[in-house]
Amino acid sequence: MIFVMSNEATQQQLDAVVGKIKSFGLDVNISRGTERTVVGAIGDETKLDQSLFTVLPGVEQFMRIVKPYKIVAREGHLESTVIDISGVPLGGKQIQVIGGPCSVETQAQMDESAEYVVQAGCRLMRGGAFKPRSSPYSFQGKGVEGLTLFRNAADKQGLPIVTELMDIRMLDTFLEYDVDVIQIGTRNMQNFDLLKAVGGINKPIILKRGMSATISEWLMAAEYIAASGNHKIIFCERGIRTFETHYRNVLDVTAIPVLKKETHLPVIVDPSHAGGKAWMVPALSRAALAAGADGLLIEMHPCPREAWCDADQALNPHELKSLMGELKGIAEAVGRTI
Repeated sequence: MIFVMSNEATQQQLDAVVGKIKSFGLDVNISRGTERTVVGAIGDETKLDQSLFTVLPGVEQFMRIVKPYKIVAREGHLESTVIDISGVPLGGKQIQVIGGPCSVETQAQMDESAEYVVQAGCRLMRGGAFKPRSSPYSFQGKGVEGLTLFRNAADKQGLPIVTELMDIRMLDTFLEYDVDVIQIGTRNMQNFDLLKAVGGINKPIILKRGMSATISEWLMAAEYIAASGNHKIIFCERGIRTFETHYRNVLDVTAIPVLKKETHLPVIVDPSHAGGKAWMVPALSRAALAAGADGLLIEMHPCPREAWCDADQALNPHELKSLMGELKGIAEAVGRTI
């Protein structure tokens, strides 16, 4: 259930509503907008008799929420959320492109990558220190050493870093290296213990969609993070598995406007993992921005043919810079910047 306070409601009246909700054993989420304050009751709504609340001073209106994802739902937070990533806003008018290699390989490779990311106009950098691979014999990433290489390269260019966490046991290490954005990959979208763990920290989380996950399952996975206290969640559409084999995954462009309607949280797209081929990335990127995405997660390698992981889908530095120029025009056409 959601209670919308009037614009003249006092703090005392707000406290009274919150206290009443908690007296029934429910938790509370308070969202403060520019004109209204919205109070969301989290828990078993059947315990609440709406007639007990409508008589409370300061309550303008109420509504029941039948959706189980209460915190991430737009109904409880009417304004779109903008997440601050070490000074870089994600979710507002400015679209962010997160560029960088699939995996961390060497210090020289990461230093070059960071330079090219900045030259292209990207404000954040991606890179995998720990790599989930389908084959146990494939390159699994450089682990903690990779975090060191990544941090060194990004710090030289003043870039916030995005990298994937696979194991709860590595969370403290990620915090030690001050990873700016922690990514939860598609294979871990429903690793509920991991979701609850990152829900207990104050770091932005990119939550990638599972290979065959429905929108509702994806939203509920985000709710696990939010219910544990961390509301800095970024949804990432990266393509879903279907019967089609001509490309790696099917980019679900429809998911972008659906999510923007269902949740107040930012939505980004990974066109590299969707198409699986570098030549597809520009077209998928353009489609994503036109559909309303708040950002893109794009793979770029200084020399793609020498990449240790996913070489086919990585852009080279020139291609990334050229794409950024194209995307600026699309961003302007939809009333945004890049």
